[in-house]
Amino acid sequence: MNWGTIIYVVLLVSLTVAKALPRTSRDAEGKTSIGQRFSQLHENNFKAIALIMFAQYVPGGTFRRAAGMAERVTALARSCAAAARDSPDCLKPLDRIFFDTICQEKNLPRIADCCAKEDSERNDCFLSLKNFSQGFIPPLQRPDAEAACRNYSQQQQPLTAYFTYEVSRKHPFLPAPTILSVALQYEEMMKRCCGSEEGPSQHLQECFQTQAPKVVKSVREDALRQKHTCGILKKFGERTLKALKLTQISQKFPKADFVTVHKLVMDVADMYKDCCRGDMLDCMQDREDILQYVCSNQHILSSKIQQCCEQPLLQRSECIIHVENDDKPADLSPHVREFIEDKGICERFAQEKDTHLARFLYEYSRRHPEFSAQMLLRIGKGYEDLLQECCRPGAPSGCRSRGEEELRKHIYETESVMRTSCDIYNEKGDYYFQNELLMSFTKKMPQLTSTELIKFTKEMTTIGSKCCQLGQDKLLPCAEENLDLVLGEICRRHLADPINPGVCRCCSSSYAFRRPCIGKLEVDESYVPLALTPGLFAFHGDLCTMEEEKLQHRKQEMLITLLKYKPQISPEQLGSVTAAFGAMRERCCGEANPEACFLKEGPELIKRSEKMLSA
Repeated sequence: MNWGTIIYVVLLVSLTVAKALPRTSRDAEGKTSIGQRFSQLHENNFKAIALIMFAQYVPGGTFRRAAGMAERVTALARSCAAAARDSPDCLKPLDRIFFDTICQEKNLPRIADCCAKEDSERNDCFLSLKNFSQGFIPPLQRPDAEAACRNYSQQQQPLTAYFTYEVSRKHPFLPAPTILSVALQYEEMMKRCCGSEEGPSQHLQECFQTQAPKVVKSVREDALRQKHTCGILKKFGERTLKALKLTQISQKFPKADFVTVHKLVMDVADMYKDCCRGDMLDCMQDREDILQYVCSNQHILSSKIQQCCEQPLLQRSECIIHVENDDKPADLSPHVREFIEDKGICERFAQEKDTHLARFLYEYSRRHPEFSAQMLLRIGKGYEDLLQECCRPGAPSGCRSRGEEELRKHIYETESVMRTSCDIYNEKGDYYFQNELLMSFTKKMPQLTSTELIKFTKEMTTIGSKCCQLGQDKLLPCAEENLDLVLGEICRRHLADPINPGVCRCCSSSYAFRRPCIGKLEVDESYVPLALTPGLFAFHGDLCTMEEEKLQHRKQEMLITLLKYKPQISPEQLGSVTAAFGAMRERCCGEANPEACFLKEGPELIKRSEKMLSA
């Protein structure tokens, strides 16, 4: 059976995968064996999971070697399932078999140190290689259409398996179900674009250009979400992650009681600890256990997840994540004044601080699905600060009563920021809204490259197009939670290569206040502006012949350069320079020789602009 069929069959099973690939501790106790795993998974599924594991754990290997190791482990599993159950090799824990197989390979880069270690230390060492791998593996490339279809029709290369391998090694922390799901999308693209026995599609290049982005979109989005959540766990700790998940789960399941929500929060946090560590076996098991619990307890959780729980397990997780929040209980009071007015509040806060704060966050979140999770965390922090101040000895009477006024003020400020941003977006449209963002973020973060600034602001503009059309009850969750993903990217970029002290403070001090903090940043005073060199601003005849999209990109690059040269430029000065550039372009593009015109007019424009900016 070819690799494409193997991947397809994997996706059709009702994920006994997670249950059949157990935690190391269970294997170590001898309760399961590789033969039992093989029998539960069946050969095709076992082999596909093995390929993913070897690709993720051996960053410097090749597809051929990973596929070869998968074949050998599968052969061992087949023999253990058939007759050799009592063989010493068949009784080894599954993770040890995988790592032993890797260590039997010769000349694999960077694994010798790991192979010299034992059991848990060896496992930790191999996990560290996953972190290393992300630094040198190139991004996925769009396949050459004709060559891909030629190989696909001749079956000379197992393309789907190779794609699976490439995704796995590029994303060593991505769970196997996500990888297998995108592999199936790749297989479907090949069938659609390369055609049937009659030959490939008439519009081969167009088909690949249309379908390829769809194939990688899901894996990129899932990888981004995972990097984001793991970044929160790493930078801000388990307490912050649990608080975030508490708000999200409370909003999703407002009818569930606190004990049930708390259990889910703890389970999800444990899952992320395993997933973010890169332990695929435990990660898959954790995810399966959570889905099993959720779907077995629909009656106390949500009336909206029945259809999700009827889907195959691979699709079930994504379905539950994206399903709409359940309806609030009919008898749920609109306020939580008991957390302010009850006489025993300070005593409870002193005795069980985290539990008391968690109950407040649970009660407030389930009442307010129209708020973003980040805003709810800020409200929770405000409540904590209020109690710390008002529960201290000597605090004035009525101290806690000001909490409600401060809460209203914060809600108004957050909603105003989002409304103002959407007003600007609706007035200016994508291109000019992005330019507004470029002016703001180039001043805040001039150390970023033009490519980075355009990328990040483009993502923010996409959020505007997606969220600003929504009603007030959906705007905040959509806008701030998507913006949080982009700010997470910026903060990971800062972690890899520091940007400036202001960004450092915002990315490090508080997860909940990261967005307001970055929003309040102004011109970076530590930045040394670019010097005016002859090549800093260059104008050529291609400004007259570019397609509109490329011309807009070039204008944005020039805007960024101008802001890096004069960070303190005023809006009026910028408007004057922009108008002068537009007039020069219109004049030169009307000449018989635009290049000569730009060579003459360009330096004159720079002189006039410099004089105006220096005034």
